[in-house]
Amino acid sequence: MKFSKLSQLFLVSAIGLILATFLTACQLVTIDFVFVAASAGTSAGSAGQIYTYAVDSESGALRTGDPVVSSGGTKPVAMAVDGAYTDLYVANAGNNSVVHFSIAGSGAITQKDTITTAKTPVSLAVNPAGTYLYVVSGTTSATLTEYSLSSGAIGSAAATITLAVPSPNSGDTLIPTGVNSLANGDAVYVTAYDQSAYNPGGVTTSSANPGWLFGYAVGSGGALSPVAGSPYEAGVKPSSLVSDPTNRFVYVNDFASNELIGYIVQSNNSLDFMINGPFKTGNEPSSIYIDPRGLYIYVSNLLDSSVSAYSIALPTGTPSTIVSATASAGNSTDTQPVGIIVEPALGRYVYTANYLGNSISGFRLNPNTGSLTETQATPYPTGANPAAVIAVPHGNHAVQIVTP
Repeated sequence: MKFSKLSQLFLVSAIGLILATFLTACQLVTIDFVFVAASAGTSAGSAGQIYTYAVDSESGALRTGDPVVSSGGTKPVAMAVDGAYTDLYVANAGNNSVVHFSIAGSGAITQKDTITTAKTPVSLAVNPAGTYLYVVSGTTSATLTEYSLSSGAIGSAAATITLAVPSPNSGDTLIPTGVNSLANGDAVYVTAYDQSAYNPGGVTTSSANPGWLFGYAVGSGGALSPVAGSPYEAGVKPSSLVSDPTNRFVYVNDFASNELIGYIVQSNNSLDFMINGPFKTGNEPSSIYIDPRGLYIYVSNLLDSSVSAYSIALPTGTPSTIVSATASAGNSTDTQPVGIIVEPALGRYVYTANYLGNSISGFRLNPNTGSLTETQATPYPTGANPAAVIAVPHGNHAVQIVTP
């Protein structure tokens, strides 16, 4: 069969269009960047490093992103981002530093400024407005420090509070474990445990309740004042905490009792226990996160190397265990997950930082049920001993939010 030049041109154009359509359909679309803080090696003095990964929109698989960046210190243990996803903060326990990085739309991070903390930093939080950075620090005592932020830069301390258990045990050794800011910025909460009352393998000298949750209202100029009833009992060894996007609920992991403790936030930011709690987790719950729609809770379990999933009953905040026959047994991760996040762009993928696995595990989140299934090619390798993980949306990509 012979073709005219016009027919040949049409055929070539059609083939080109089909090929272009095919390639476009197969194109990888990045929806988020995931940052993981890890050590460069296994020795105690190894410099900290931040690894960047791109999240594929279709599969949730992670691809290596920008080159590895120094964390600005040693032994990074925590990270936080501001509400605009333009600034990243990293706590380095090895040299008592908190380092500020700017985040470009491409996911590239650039070190900006650094502060040295008087005590070893343990956990970080930034209020959504990006005006205050909260740092809890200490290995033999607990201190909450609030730093002012200006265009992301860390300024002077606006408030410093030494945490203590109620009298007559105020002289006990209190160890901080986590900090969280409400979505409206009106309050900040801190978890800690009393080592004088809970010290496995060591001596105890106190009969006080071991676990505590402290609450502070944020006033004019960042002034911090205890909310009514603070501190609240929080099990035996609270390891992490989270609040929901509507400012109504606070949840705390109890590492020692394998439980999730729920609190209801009152109008004055004080807390009441959820009357039907606490709720069962896996063994040694280490980290906790709520999806950006405020529907599901995910808890990483250190000893089990697994993730527990819960749905939130919106009227009461009660978490109910999600069971899915399609999920991997117990939502298994690599070894010792210590951090967990839900990516903010779609709210469809969950990632854990696995300390002994030297990896990230990925899961696809079913938005209708909250159940999890493994992402393609999980787990993904990292540097040695990843201790913290966080995610930001790619460029101007929309994020999943809940308006209270």
